[in-house]
This record gives sequence, structure tokens and C-alpha cells, in this order.
Amino acid sequence: MKQTHSYGEKVGQFVAVLLPIFITQLSLIATGFCNTVMAGHISEMDLAGVAVGVNIFMPFFGATLGIISGLTPIIAQYYGAGKSQAIRYTVQQGFYWALALAVLFLAIGYAGMPVLLPYLDLEPHVAYITSHYLMAVSCGIVPIFLAAVVRNFIDAHGYTRLTMGITMCTVPVNIALNYIFMYGKFGMPAFGGIGAGIGSALAFTLNLVLNVTVALTLHPFRDYHIFRNLPQPRFRAWRRHLGVGVPIGATMFTEQSIFGAVGLFMTTYGTAVVAAHQAAMNFTTIVYMIPLSISMALTILVGYEVGARRMRDARQYIRLGRVLSLVFVSAIALPLTRHQAWLASLYASAPELQSLICTFLVYVIFMQMSDCINAPLQGALRGYKDVRVTFWLAVVSNWVVGLPLGWVMAQYGGMGPYGYWIGLIGGILVGGIFLMFRLRRVEKKFDAIV
Repeated sequence: MKQTHSYGEKVGQFVAVLLPIFITQLSLIATGFCNTVMAGHISEMDLAGVAVGVNIFMPFFGATLGIISGLTPIIAQYYGAGKSQAIRYTVQQGFYWALALAVLFLAIGYAGMPVLLPYLDLEPHVAYITSHYLMAVSCGIVPIFLAAVVRNFIDAHGYTRLTMGITMCTVPVNIALNYIFMYGKFGMPAFGGIGAGIGSALAFTLNLVLNVTVALTLHPFRDYHIFRNLPQPRFRAWRRHLGVGVPIGATMFTEQSIFGAVGLFMTTYGTAVVAAHQAAMNFTTIVYMIPLSISMALTILVGYEVGARRMRDARQYIRLGRVLSLVFVSAIALPLTRHQAWLASLYASAPELQSLICTFLVYVIFMQMSDCINAPLQGALRGYKDVRVTFWLAVVSNWVVGLPLGWVMAQYGGMGPYGYWIGLIGGILVGGIFLMFRLRRVEKKFDAIV
């Protein structure tokens, strides 16, 4: 990254950072899309089993990766200020506490799953697929958490094309491995939905190998020597780094866990509704990659400009990101109204299930228009390292407004499973309003400091 002096230069640098992030996120979500499609064409139970497993796994997995992503604004601000030694030390300490998070993650998972699953009242075969999918994917937790430290180190320097290349190498391997283990190709037994967990764990390990290779061999990352002369773990540094990362992770958990909770509430409506809901949620996640990528780009660019004390430039990037989010999501989400049946046919073969998916897809449109307002504001605030208030705003908008509203609409509003989607959309909109007011206050605070 470099200092820009005109709005045109900012557009160019924004796109240069954004495009690789978007391709990376789209490649990552392609794995989930293919898993959902492959599981849906094996059986309804395989799709439901993978869906329940994903709804349990992703809130905790995404939240922990969110904690590690706190390294991005920290390193970006150090980079803007030219503090290379601080960057090296931050990354090295990040390896230690990321490994500790991985151990904690696995301990909670293996202790909690036998307690949680009986409460879900799943059909026995669905419960079997869910539990074994989670056990399989857990084998890749340590590699992917360590890889996340290196990935954030690379991204914070603006070299998002490198992490894009790593992802584009990893994802096709992941999809191929999932296909082999799910369908039993090349002499392997057919594991069904469980095979998706096996393939993902192997791909996570490959991701670590590729990230480490980049850090060891390419300039400027090799010049930091992050794997040499590792210092002792310093809990004071952990506390400082986690002070940024934990609120980010907690915010992601708050957001993702509400989707997981809604997915679990869907189990009371039967296996077909669970499968249809998961298909629609899978598609909305694909579209969400646009505002999410813009959010991640804003974190990097705003962090870089704030570190260099260029507050006017930071605000210009924020305005640009918000406009692009609205334009891009509108261009993709609105044509969805004409292609619902075709999309539903990708996820399932049974006509009854396709009909359910089409109904859920109507709500996808409104959810994405809400997300394109909310996500860029979050990324901008993370660039300022303003993360604690953002977390509490996420709690209020999702768990105080969104989920209760969804429950009331489902139970008393005659909306059934669709009522929960109304709640999700309402919570996102309320969160966007809160974040707009918070961003204005933070911008004024930093202007006064400078």
C-alpha cells in the first residue's frame, strides 16, 4: 500500500485491495456451496446432518478466526507508522495465543457436543452425520488457526493477492477431497456428509503449508524473519493484542451464532425445512461475500491511513466502500427474483424441497440489502480499532432485537419458520443504524486527537 493523493488513486488502491479479498472469500464459500449441493444430492438426511453440523461449528469457528483477525488492524497501523520490529513481535506472539485458542476450541468442542446433541432431538442418522462431521473437521483446527496468523500478517501489508492465490490453490483441492470422501471415489469408502469434514481438515493443513511458504520466501515478508529467534510468550502482549481481537471475535460470534440458533430452531419444523433453510442460507452467504470483502478491505485501508494520521483519507475510503457495497449487492440480489426456481434446482432434486427453497430465497433479497449497509460500517470501525462498543451494538441488534422479533413472528405472527428470517433482517437494519451513529462519533474523536 502507499499514500494516495486523489480520489481516483484511492479508487485504484481500494479495488487493488478489495478484488483479491473478494475472490478469496468467494473461493472459500465455494467449498460450502459445493458441500451443500453434494450433500443434498446424496440424501435429505445428509444435507440436514451437514447443515446442523455447520450451524454448530461455524459460530465458534468464525468467532475464533475473528479474534485472530484482530491482528490485521494492529499490523496495518504499525505498517502505516513504519514500525517493522513491532510487526515481527506481534506476529510471533500471535502464534502462541492462536495455538492456545485452538486447544481451547477443541477442548470445548469435545466436551460440549455429547451434551448438546441429545437436546436437538434429531433423527438418529442425522445426529450420527452431525457428530462425525464435527469430529472430522476438528482435525484441521490447529493448522488453520496458525495459518490465520500468517494470512493476517500478509493481508495487513496490502498483499491480498497472495492470500487470494493461496485460497485459489486450496479450495479446488478441498472440493475435490470432499467429493472423493463423500461419494467414495478412487477406492475410498463413501462417507456421505461426513466426508465434507475429512476433506476440509486436509485442506486446512494445506493452507498452513502454503502460507508459511509465502512468509519464508517472498519479499517483504521474509525480511521480518518471523520464524527465527522466537521470543518467550508474553502475556502482557497477549492481553494487548486480544484486547482488539476478542471484541471482533465476540462480534462475529454474536452475528454467526444467531444464524446458528435460527438453524437449530428450524429442526422443530422437520428435516425438509432444515434442508431448505440451509440451502437458502448457503446462497445468502455467497452474496454476503461482497459487503464482507468491502468490510475487510476497509479495515486494512482505514487502519493504514489512521496509523499514518491521515484522517481525511480514511473518511474518503469509508464513503467509497459504502457506495460500492450498495451498488454491487443491488446488482446481484435484485435479479434473484427471476431465477429462484433455477437456484433451488441446484440444491435439491425433490420438487417439494425446491418449492420450500424458493420461498426462503425471497427473504434472501431483503437480508442482503440490509447487510450492504451494515458490513462496511463494521470494517471501518475495526480500522480505527474501535471494537468494544461495536460488540455491544451487535449484541443488542441481534439478540435483543433480531432473535426475539423472529421468535414472536414465528410463534405468534403466523409466519412459522419464515418469521425467524424477518427477525434476522430487522436486527441487521437496527445494527446498521447504531453503527452509523458510532462511526460519526469515532471520526470526530480521531479528528480532535490529530
